[in-house]
Amino acid sequence: MSFRISYNFNLKYLSIHQLTILLIFFVIFILVLIAAFSLGSFDFSIISLLIGDTTQLENTIFYEIRIPRVILASLVGASLAISGACLQGLFRNPLADPGLIGVSAGAALGASIVIVFGSTIFSKFVLSTFLLPLAACLGSGTVIFLLFLLTKGFGYQGVTYMLLVGIAINAIASVGIGILTFISSDSELRSLTFWTMGSFGGITWPLLVPAIIIIVTAFIFLYPILRNLDILQLGESEAKSLGVDVQKLKYRVIFTSAASVGASVALSGMIGFVGLVVPHLVRLIAGVNHTYVIIGSAIMGSSLMVLADLLARVLIQPAELPVGLITSAIGSPFFLWLIFRINKA
Repeated sequence: MSFRISYNFNLKYLSIHQLTILLIFFVIFILVLIAAFSLGSFDFSIISLLIGDTTQLENTIFYEIRIPRVILASLVGASLAISGACLQGLFRNPLADPGLIGVSAGAALGASIVIVFGSTIFSKFVLSTFLLPLAACLGSGTVIFLLFLLTKGFGYQGVTYMLLVGIAINAIASVGIGILTFISSDSELRSLTFWTMGSFGGITWPLLVPAIIIIVTAFIFLYPILRNLDILQLGESEAKSLGVDVQKLKYRVIFTSAASVGASVALSGMIGFVGLVVPHLVRLIAGVNHTYVIIGSAIMGSSLMVLADLLARVLIQPAELPVGLITSAIGSPFFLWLIFRINKA
């Protein structure tokens, strides 16, 4: 009985109100996608693209630059939002987000090492094109391995201890990034600074396809456990008595969140507040049922990130703003409001 509960997932757990809200989210997402595909430093007519009335240059820009960029923004937004919602459910902490357990910081440290030492140590590496995302994924994987060891398989003293260990790992990674920033040259410092602010520029299909596989696989792996996250809100001991294998639940949430966030950070850089803000907005609109929250977070996270990337591309044309600045400008006021709201409650 212990793990069978987690596979009883279907739309029967959603109310009519929640289904209606999800439909509205999806319509908004489609409208944002159309705007993102159409607008930018080079505008496109969707009708012209559909009927093939475009030049070779327009086709190249649209299919080789615009589409991969919008797909990556959508995937990263969904990845961060879903991971944030799952981690908030696992830790039973409304302020939890993917960066809290150190995954984002570990990925940033791995990428920073390549940025600073890449021109000297790794310049002749065979997979030099994929070196930055590989290093970021390795950094996030190392953090998860350390977290696994220090918490004795994610089971020692419950999720609170795991949360504290994650905060400590974050601090250690920040020290490493600070040292690399200090010893970097001017050009390396510029690259490092812009990477830590987040961007979807420079993405190509060879880099995008592995990220799609990792992130989509992580989502599929999370799919069966949504009802168990609802049961976990009663407490770990109560969830165990109701047949939930809490240890397996921790494994699934931590490893899948780490994989998807690591792949996202590897290609987009550090983008904050999405994993914190989006799940809360979804809960405030139509309830805390995790089946609804996860689906809604995926759609809203994608919409928010695609919109943020669109604003980054069009606000100061022909230059671009870092996407992380846009999401921080949206997320930080909401974060303050959330703190005050929790304090009053």
